[in-house]
Amino acid sequence: MITVLPVETPGLGDRTYLAHDGSVALVVDPQRDYDRVTALAEAAGVRITHVFETHIHNDYVTGGLALAREVGAQYLVNADDEVSYERTPVRDGQVIEVGDTMRVRAIHTPGHTHTHLSYALQADGEQVAVFTGGSLLYGTTGRPDLLGPDHTDTLVRAQWRSAHRLAEELPDETAVYPTHGFGSFCSATQATGLASTIGQEKRTNTALTADEEAYVEQLLAGLDAYPAYYAHMAPANSGGPGKPDLSAPSVADPAELRRRIEAGEWVVDLRDRTAFAAGHLAGSLNFGLDGQFVTYLGWLIPWGTPVTLLGETAADVAEAQRELVRIGIDRPAAMATGGPEDWAGGEPLAAYERATFGDLKAALGGDDLVVLDVRRHQERAEAHIPGSVHIPIHEVPGRIEEIPAGRVWVHCAGGYRAGVVAALLHARGRDVVAVDDSFDNALDLGLCPSDIPATRDNRQEINA
Repeated sequence: MITVLPVETPGLGDRTYLAHDGSVALVVDPQRDYDRVTALAEAAGVRITHVFETHIHNDYVTGGLALAREVGAQYLVNADDEVSYERTPVRDGQVIEVGDTMRVRAIHTPGHTHTHLSYALQADGEQVAVFTGGSLLYGTTGRPDLLGPDHTDTLVRAQWRSAHRLAEELPDETAVYPTHGFGSFCSATQATGLASTIGQEKRTNTALTADEEAYVEQLLAGLDAYPAYYAHMAPANSGGPGKPDLSAPSVADPAELRRRIEAGEWVVDLRDRTAFAAGHLAGSLNFGLDGQFVTYLGWLIPWGTPVTLLGETAADVAEAQRELVRIGIDRPAAMATGGPEDWAGGEPLAAYERATFGDLKAALGGDDLVVLDVRRHQERAEAHIPGSVHIPIHEVPGRIEEIPAGRVWVHCAGGYRAGVVAALLHARGRDVVAVDDSFDNALDLGLCPSDIPATRDNRQEINA
């Protein structure tokens, strides 16, 4: 009896897997903070003997090498991947024995990267699962453009062929376990569902229901921007990242926090956007732990800028620190806990207004009002407020001077991104209002006349 246990990393939209037979275990695509995996193995009473990488990851720093070294497991990476550390090289068609019952066959499935491998798991001669990494996802595939435009056309066509190879070589009842597709920007489109089989994907996945040209056209048309920090992930993974240091950073007093802000460092308030808007340390930024904290912080921060974390509790800081090491921001410069009064040391707190789309509708037409839409291009193409300024969130730091003078009402699809940008602009001295509301309400209020009917069916699934 084989048990497959997923380890969720919702902040990045990824999964790691631990598969075991009650005695020994294998791990696929472990995140940097692999202590979650070792705790799972210990709870199951199994020994990890093999750690597999499907590819050199672009969206997170792997914990694979450090995990393998700690537990004494083999670390299996495609023999064609250029890495600077010792590993067990694996190639297409190779079968790896894991304990007495499990057999893993490597299947070359290029598309997300050139050297991408999927791993088909057999137990006692029966095909039970396939770990597909960034190849075949639930209802979609991994995106093919992360290696740059010179590779995209080759990779998107390889991705279609790889999906078909998996569908042709594996039985319909084979369980599919992808790494990406649970909110990760490594997914070409939003994945559907939380479990699937090869048979189900044959019926529902565009890569398997459309011909090659239709798949290519549809996939490429749906691609949008991906986080800037991705550029740093593959080099880190090829270099062999070590075990993360999750010990608490030093504690900063109000004077040190002020010095760090004035030096241009990032002092990040981890509270939710409601609490932050009501009162915060002047000059601090807001990336709440209640949203895609690490994705957007990693996307917007000038790489290498020191980060200080402000949390209501030490547990909040530890959670943020754990998320940051996953993208290679290894050590916060400092931390502080409590509330904004504690961090300000007697200085006046800063604050700004929050509003709904109803409030915005009532304010439209007034003088000195700027509507800033920070959603992605694809979201705006479906519907937008006429006259609004469009700067996607990841472009805001470099385009602040393009935002017209006046009071800036910032909106996104659900409020999280608007809160991030409102805090950023407020720290730069702008007068802001954060629209903390669902964009569905803007549609319902008639703020977005469009040639595309604004029905519930074509509204964005990611309401953030």
